[in-house]
Amino acid sequence: MNAPEGKYAWTVTVGTKGQIVIPKEAREIFGIKPGDSLILLGDVERGIAIPPVESFDTLFGRIFGGEER
Repeated sequence: MNAPEGKYAWTVTVGTKGQIVIPKEAREIFGIKPGDSLILLGDVERGIAIPPVESFDTLFGRIFGGEER
């Protein structure tokens, strides 16, 4: 099955310390480098998302119902 252009899916394994490794291809596509900060968002109904840190203000406002900071 081919994914639509620009859409990706990977699987990761959670280690004994609760850590995951972001696949190399994903790090390359999204420009994630050692030392970068990421946001981990969770919704009990929709799951977990890791958006770019630059989108934090916009996402915070949308998710938590307040204005952008």
